[in-house]
Amino acid sequence: MKPFVAPPSIYPLDEWQVVEESFEEQHRQRNETIFTVGNGYIGMRGGFEENDEQQVLNGVNGTYLNGFYDSEPIVYPEGAYGYAKQSQTMLNVANTRIIRIEVDGELFSLHTGKVLAYNRELDMRTGVLTRTVDWESKTGKQVRIVFRRFVCLAHKHLAAIQCEITALNFQGSVSITSSINGEVKNQAAADDPRVGAGFSGQVLRTEEVHTQGERTWIRQRTKNTGFALVAATAQSVLSDRKFMPIGSTEGQSASVGYQVPVTAGQPIYFTKYMVYFSSKDCPEPELADRAMQLLDEALEQGYDALLAEQKNFLDDFWSRTDVKIEGDKALQQGIRYNMYQLLQSTGRDGKTNIGAKGLTGEGYEGHYFWDTETFVLPFFIYTTPTIAKDLLAYRYNTLDKARERAEVMSQKGALYPWRTINGEETSAFFPAGTAQVHINADIINGLKRYYEATGDHSFMAKHGAEMLFETARFWADLGYHNPARDGKFCITAVTGPDEYTAIVDNNAYTNVMAKDHMEFAYRTSEWMKQHHPKEFAALAAAIVLSEEEPEAWRRAAGEMFIPRNEELGIIEQDDGFLMKEKWDFENTPDDKYPLLLHYHPLVIYRHQVLKQADVVLALFLQGHRFSLADKIRNYNYYEAITTHDSSLSPCIHSIVAAEIGFADKAYDYFIRTVRMDLDDINGNVEDGLHTASMAGSWLSIVNGFGGMRDYEGKLHFKPLLPKHWDSYQFKISYRERLIDIHVSPDNVTYRLLRGAPLEILHGRTTVHLIPGESSEISTKKRLEAVIFDLDGVITDTAEYHYLAWKELADDLGVVFDRETNEQLKGIGRMESLDILLGPSAANFTTEQKQVLAAEKNEKYKALIERITPNDLLPGIRPLLEELRASNVKMAVASASKNAVTVLRKLEIEPFFDVVVDPNSLAKGKPDPEIFLAAAEQLDVEPTNCIGIEDAAAGIEAIKAANMDAIGVGDPRLLSNADVVVEDPSIINLEMLEQQMAK
Repeated sequence: MKPFVAPPSIYPLDEWQVVEESFEEQHRQRNETIFTVGNGYIGMRGGFEENDEQQVLNGVNGTYLNGFYDSEPIVYPEGAYGYAKQSQTMLNVANTRIIRIEVDGELFSLHTGKVLAYNRELDMRTGVLTRTVDWESKTGKQVRIVFRRFVCLAHKHLAAIQCEITALNFQGSVSITSSINGEVKNQAAADDPRVGAGFSGQVLRTEEVHTQGERTWIRQRTKNTGFALVAATAQSVLSDRKFMPIGSTEGQSASVGYQVPVTAGQPIYFTKYMVYFSSKDCPEPELADRAMQLLDEALEQGYDALLAEQKNFLDDFWSRTDVKIEGDKALQQGIRYNMYQLLQSTGRDGKTNIGAKGLTGEGYEGHYFWDTETFVLPFFIYTTPTIAKDLLAYRYNTLDKARERAEVMSQKGALYPWRTINGEETSAFFPAGTAQVHINADIINGLKRYYEATGDHSFMAKHGAEMLFETARFWADLGYHNPARDGKFCITAVTGPDEYTAIVDNNAYTNVMAKDHMEFAYRTSEWMKQHHPKEFAALAAAIVLSEEEPEAWRRAAGEMFIPRNEELGIIEQDDGFLMKEKWDFENTPDDKYPLLLHYHPLVIYRHQVLKQADVVLALFLQGHRFSLADKIRNYNYYEAITTHDSSLSPCIHSIVAAEIGFADKAYDYFIRTVRMDLDDINGNVEDGLHTASMAGSWLSIVNGFGGMRDYEGKLHFKPLLPKHWDSYQFKISYRERLIDIHVSPDNVTYRLLRGAPLEILHGRTTVHLIPGESSEISTKKRLEAVIFDLDGVITDTAEYHYLAWKELADDLGVVFDRETNEQLKGIGRMESLDILLGPSAANFTTEQKQVLAAEKNEKYKALIERITPNDLLPGIRPLLEELRASNVKMAVASASKNAVTVLRKLEIEPFFDVVVDPNSLAKGKPDPEIFLAAAEQLDVEPTNCIGIEDAAAGIEAIKAANMDAIGVGDPRLLSNADVVVEDPSIINLEMLEQQMAK
């Protein structure tokens, strides 16, 4: 794949605002999305209040209510049993924002008259969208109009607009007509499946329209679901001149009009309050009364007081969530915008969730996906856990529908829907929908993370356990102990996160997540028996949970099959994935991405090509199950065949790249994530924001650069500072504590702002946090360990190896000389044997090769009996003594399986804390595993190790392990080393420390 090049910023860089300095019609829909304001229930796109003809023709002036939808039957040209039956589409509801202004009879519009000045800004500290226009009518009358709009974060059903109008060069009158319009519809369907199906025509039917005094209201009803909605407004004008409001209704619209005298330089203020109540919120007969009551309260409280309340809400939010980046305004703006929009789009009532586009547009029809638990939920878990609890409550409240879906799918337990609003499956394309049963594990992974981060035993006992047990039942029933896999537990006919690979057996991500899921279910059952026996007994009786079931979960988890390819040393994405031909990226034009819009699914399914992170996602979410070497190998393999056609992908690659030491890649992927919407990187912001990617940008900082992991009830951090930044800072909420983490070039500072003392891990160091005190840890590299190769560094046994190989070759009648022997340096025994045998290697079975390798080893072992301490290379013993005196740890990382014997003969074995056993490794050099294993066994971070090698393969392995490399030998052959010396006598402690300090 080609490297990502960040586009220029669309909006001026400002740390707390997004600003539009001029209006451009061609970007109207994009800007409507960007300037959305909302509160998790109401979402108002950034359409203009005047709602002129161009707005109607070219805009998507949408207002959306989280969880408010209509449905209609899904028509399949060729159906089958169990297909989803009904679509669900979030509706564009009545437009309450309309404010039409006439200046002495001339209608204000950006498309008539003359725009003298224009500015629109979204302030993330106040939650207010402000648009200021200086406008001149055709007759030369100039007016300044300022619209201030916000949706109340503290009041679920309420929004407000203040319009300030100032005549600049005339005295006369201004006409203000405030309307509510029920004649609304959703976007027309598009060919892009990400945009969604949409309805044809108006489906939200208007039943009543009323005007009374300075209030308007409208009652509507969905066509098929039968939900009722009341939208209402109250308005007032503040002016020192008298006037009479006039109300009217016409068709599906209700209005209140004002004719207000104006004097140059003296502003008038028009305020409008807007409320929405649906029968999903309260009993239908109460809708109008609830709406009027809330309008009464808003009028009594007043605009300024509501605005102050909004500011206080956001002050509290930012005090817990703010991320500060010093050194890059673009990224600072991006991360704050993303967190702000997450707050605006996420349901906080236990009845709703967060759609793939939030409440900012109609893409994906407002459906909830796995995006919530995998990407968005962690943000709230570690910043605002009360919202995280509400999101999980939504899943609990739809558990019965998940049970019904499992029954339809002929399975026990519960299966959560792939895409939904009300909890029913609405995915019409089952290979990329219903088959993604990993949704169960994703939801439970979110539950597990919430529980471990909050210790909320009450929620787990009352709600979480039921979700957990019913979904664990599904896995136990779906999979089976496969005799063809030595009784391993297999899960077949599923689709993993990568939607470019569908309906496969043993998707590795699915199996690893199901394993964790069932382990958690078993442990929770044991915990409840011990600590909540009454609740457990009641739950077991309610769901008819047998005593044997939890044990079956434990057994299935313990025997879960994870496909691996031993030759490559990687996890196979699924059974047979590596048998496919790799996609021809080199000859795929740039305009053919995303692939799903240009190639039939079967064409894509036949190739090794990924839409998004799959195995790489497992490396992050289940990171404690994989070694660092596993992560490096798998990342390198799968990154090369990933298109990132999904916005969910870059952030995961950023996180894992940071963990394995690929800092530059981590940073590049982070840029692509954090500015995805503000810079419209994917070219589809007009359809709504990418909420999961927005959350992913936070994950990239906290879990990526910050290295935060939460394993078994303990927080781990391993921060790195991108070279482009001066510093960064973030906060974490954890078990009723608030922790501040500040990362600078030379150290990281942890500060416990609130809560009881806590132990965390910084790398491998335990840090004790005390309330109000700071703990500063140096992040400078320091020499803690030296890892030596054996042959050519400590001693020269190369001659003995050559003689042993030569003798074996002579026995076989194979030509073998010193030139061929050079190819064997730094690699393992079996690889060396294949080189020696050459083309004839194919004539030998694996068993025969093992016999020959053992025979060579016996010859070698006999030869090395001659070794004495005199065979140490110059300078090695003094170096070992100097390192030992300075408490620097030491290890040997050699492909030789006789390393211990050689060290003993050399009489230096006691110097070494660790000798890595090559038999325990999946891959030999140039794979980094042997050096990473040495660092792990030494309990030292790889970055604080120096490796010493004499072979190019060894140097490559050291660098891949993210260590400094000292080469011994010919600089031309060891060009990747940080330093090359002719022989080890030149190496001493001072030299190593100087290298580490660079």
